[in-house]
Amino acid sequence: MLGANDGIVSTASILLGVAASGAEHGALLTAGMAGLVAGSVAMAVGEYVSVASQRDTERSDIAKESWELQNEAEHELDELTAIYAARGLDRDLARQVAVQLTERDALGAHLRDELGIEQHDLARPVQAAASSAASFGVGAALPLIAAAVSSRSTRIGVILAVALLALVALGVAGAKVGGAKVARPIVRIVVGGVLAMAFTMLVGKVFGAAVG
Repeated sequence: MLGANDGIVSTASILLGVAASGAEHGALLTAGMAGLVAGSVAMAVGEYVSVASQRDTERSDIAKESWELQNEAEHELDELTAIYAARGLDRDLARQVAVQLTERDALGAHLRDELGIEQHDLARPVQAAASSAASFGVGAALPLIAAAVSSRSTRIGVILAVALLALVALGVAGAKVGGAKVARPIVRIVVGGVLAMAFTMLVGKVFGAAVG
């Protein structure tokens, strides 16, 4: 959702800013395509770096926990017991649960209940990067297509209408996924998008007049 929203707003803003400057159709589409590609790559790189850092941290935690289980087994058992006791089990039952889980899979129990890590479900930076790039590209493609099929006289209105409709649809989808009422997410996403596009149009208009 976030990638698609960024794609819609940023690309529509670029297109509207360039259109407001009075640029030719070819320049408009070139700017829009450049924005789509640059945004997709930036999203992918940013997501990859972030998730790769998360994966490195997870691997470091796994290595540390493995060492502690080998060298401080009793302390780790006490630690696991305290975790279960804090969740509501009485001390004796918490100890029994900790012992049984330690005998079955000590590392898995500590990673899951102490650190919130699933050993076989670590962060996947390549997958996250591809997903972010794709979502941004899909969102950015909508205003770009609108710019491609519209005439010079109607392009601002068409781009703006398509972007707003896409943002409304995205707000509805986000609300449905999150189980929330649709009004507030729609208002939030549309107002933010309108402000970004209006500001960019103003910049394009002023800059276009200054260099024209």
